[in-house]
Amino acid sequence: MKITVIGDGAWGTALAMLLIRNGHEVVQWGPFPDYLEVMRTSRENSRFLPGVKLDPKHRFEADPAKAVEGSSLWLIASPTQYLRSVLDRFKPGFRADRHSILSVAKGIENGSWMRIDEIVSSILGECRFTALSGPSHAEEVSRQVPTAVTAASSVPGCAELVQALLMNENFRVYTSGDPIGVQLGGAIKNVMAIAAGIVDGMNLGDNPKAAMMTRAIAEMSRLGAALGGNPSTFAGLAGIGDLIVTCCSKFSRNRHVGEELGRGKTLPEIQQSMGMSVAEGVTTARGICALASRTAVEVPIARQVYAILYENLSAKQALHNLMTRAAKSELE
Repeated sequence: MKITVIGDGAWGTALAMLLIRNGHEVVQWGPFPDYLEVMRTSRENSRFLPGVKLDPKHRFEADPAKAVEGSSLWLIASPTQYLRSVLDRFKPGFRADRHSILSVAKGIENGSWMRIDEIVSSILGECRFTALSGPSHAEEVSRQVPTAVTAASSVPGCAELVQALLMNENFRVYTSGDPIGVQLGGAIKNVMAIAAGIVDGMNLGDNPKAAMMTRAIAEMSRLGAALGGNPSTFAGLAGIGDLIVTCCSKFSRNRHVGEELGRGKTLPEIQQSMGMSVAEGVTTARGICALASRTAVEVPIARQVYAILYENLSAKQALHNLMTRAAKSELE
């Protein structure tokens, strides 16, 4: 199959590499033609995936119309906050009867508070949409480290198609009929990873981090169910699996942001030091709190992260606020 990867970041590049190894024809698009040329000539995505050599068959195209010519699947790997403007550029070439959409982005759009599938349908109309999520850092997938993820779609056969395209001896894909839950798990866990990083940055130890991650699953499941997801999804790869890897890994940009916050740095300082790398949890914190308010769901960890990011609350005070909340049953 011919597949177009929309996005020049680490995750899109890693999946392009995987698809090429599986025998598919892949064209990767990015918003900066000059950088696509750098990748083409150097055979490396040095900005987002340094040290990993790209296959000679890995093609790059800056023109959206040419990038999707002959493609059957569009793999969307653009950061959530840029997705709407990116899809506007590709809309003229979209045909619902010809193209399937696979989203590997994780986030909630600012202002509209839409999931990825909602953004896609608002621009392209109804389509064959699948979401892919799970514990899957691009740095490891690109090096063929054994990985397991979930492909979720409400359209019969779509998740199974993605499973067949991506699966190999190092990349295992499970299917799900809960794209809402899978997308929300991938979005909310980024906010929780900031909280985990704050614990690390404060050098608090193992007990509070384990407690935070466990209660994070409770928040994810509670809000996810209120928004139409299946609670059991959050006990799977797109929930607890992705939460574990994002809260604990050295590759996690969201955990890094939290760690620096826990050390006393400000958000502008941290973002400046990260260059073009995007920590989706920073913007997603707004959306999660807005959706929680809309559904009257308690998300105390997410709200404290939001207050640290946007209301100048200290990490020490946020921890105090969480620990001194009213006594509750663990099931609440």
